[in-house]
Amino acid sequence: MDDERPDVLTIGRLAHRTGLPVRTLRFWSDQGAVPPVARSAGGYRLYDAESVARVELVRTLRELGLGLDDVCRVLSGRTTVIEVADAHVAALDAQIRSLKVSRAVLSTVAKRGSTVEETALMNRLARLSAAERKQIIDEFKEEVFGGLDDPRLRNRIRTYSIELPDDPTPEQVDAWIELAELVRDPGFRARLRTWMELNTTVPGQGRPPGASIWWARQIVQTVAEVRKGGVAPEGPAAAEVLSELFGDADRAAVLRSLEAGIEAGAEHYRRLVARVRGQDSSPAATEELEWLARALRAADQT
Repeated sequence: MDDERPDVLTIGRLAHRTGLPVRTLRFWSDQGAVPPVARSAGGYRLYDAESVARVELVRTLRELGLGLDDVCRVLSGRTTVIEVADAHVAALDAQIRSLKVSRAVLSTVAKRGSTVEETALMNRLARLSAAERKQIIDEFKEEVFGGLDDPRLRNRIRTYSIELPDDPTPEQVDAWIELAELVRDPGFRARLRTWMELNTTVPGQGRPPGASIWWARQIVQTVAEVRKGGVAPEGPAAAEVLSELFGDADRAAVLRSLEAGIEAGAEHYRRLVARVRGQDSSPAATEELEWLARALRAADQT
């Protein structure tokens, strides 16, 4: 019989040679990936040495993630391994990005102890398209910065963008989720708008004295140094620091701007934006700003 010839393999012998289950080989054969080279007198499938090599190729392509339809297209010559590999690299990249987002969302959920509803919201925010993310930021910018009559500010906001890269890190996704929740909060928008109005130049007048606090890191660095030296915000040494930083500027206006920024959470917002962009954010300045506010209040009472 044909199936007894050493150069012809039954499906059982092919399974033994390749280490694959008969069921798998039968399925591949039915789909055309490993067709039999002949049939026995009893109608059984027969294979040869080339079938063994073909099985190994099918197994390799399947282990690389190719679907059986793609495998059949490659084996039939309708496409090439290179073309299919390119397509699968793109698909795998998309899958990896999706898995990174899922991991970041689940990590945030675990860290926050989120409810089911909060988890669903975070997942939606994390999976927004680039256009949807841009819309959220554009609406935020319009409400907070729109109509402020300051040419320098307008130019700055025009080029201001917060973009999550195509292949974000889990840390960037986590920061984006938190930032998106923050900028969609009407209360935060209102507080930030109040702060911006206090720091916007009015036509015909000079720059508000408190505006420099938020854009000049030198002020924060100076306060950090005096805090490290143990200078109390209510003492005479602190008064000297204020004179060095603000000279004869309107201290009350400086304090109003500072308090508005602290209440708005401007420092937290700044650091979230830096994290989304993947930038090395400067150290948190919350404690320095609080020290400065206490020093200004103490100076106002003397």
